[in-house]
Amino acid sequence: MSYSYSGQRGFSNRPRFNMKKPVEIDKEYEATIEDVSRRGDGIAKIEGFIIFVPNTKKGEHVRFKITRVGSRFAIGELVQA
Repeated sequence: MSYSYSGQRGFSNRPRFNMKKPVEIDKEYEATIEDVSRRGDGIAKIEGFIIFVPNTKKGEHVRFKITRVGSRFAIGELVQA
């Protein structure tokens, strides 16, 4: 097993920033909103990757378009509730 040192957070057995993201900008996806963030945005997950979708509520099954992809999360825009 190989380990990489991630600086501030200690050791990790997976690369942090070179992971392929399961979503792409301008593509549409469907998911169920699993939770709501502190800011009130719905939280969906695709392959464990977090997507914040504004104007959604927990339990809704929604269709959204990805507008931004970061290293740890993405932002989606509601297309259809």
